[in-house]
Amino acid sequence: MTDKKNSHRATIDHSEIQSLPLKAFEGKIVVVQEHTKLVRALDEIKEHDTAGFDTETRPAFVKGQRYNVALMQLALPHKAFLIRVQATGLTPELLDYLQDKDKLKVGLALRDDLAALQRLKRFKPEGFLELTHLTRKAGYEAESIKKLTALLLGFRISKSAQTSNWEAPTLTPKQLQYAATDAWVCLEMYKRLKG
Repeated sequence: MTDKKNSHRATIDHSEIQSLPLKAFEGKIVVVQEHTKLVRALDEIKEHDTAGFDTETRPAFVKGQRYNVALMQLALPHKAFLIRVQATGLTPELLDYLQDKDKLKVGLALRDDLAALQRLKRFKPEGFLELTHLTRKAGYEAESIKKLTALLLGFRISKSAQTSNWEAPTLTPKQLQYAATDAWVCLEMYKRLKG
């Protein structure tokens, strides 16, 4: 059963993704690691009803080893805020935003991100939308950010910085672009699905 609205492809393979143009977030990237900068960033973010959301955690390569969330990304159409949670912590202002049901935070695999954040401090997440709820309803079978970006937005994104050290004292330009792109494509996919 397919209607015209759902007449797109449900999934895509690796070789097809590789043939697509490579794209990344081209807007302004703001790294936030001081409390005053975080308050200003949140004021700007709250001017928007919807933000792309993601987190990054230093990968653990030893069984039983686990690190805390190092970075939280909140993307607007032309600006991405990369909040170094390891430096700022989950401040009252940040918790207010994460618990604000009127401000939509869209992302993929949110359950894991939110569980990891709650290891830092317990809070009641509100206003979060798991994109796979929309993509499944629209007939997509793919669930990875790479496949969904290719299917919905028609380009591929680099995942080469995924397993880098997100706790490094200074993040590399490659890490900054990777982190901003992941949150931004969530926002773009949401807009496409709602359009």
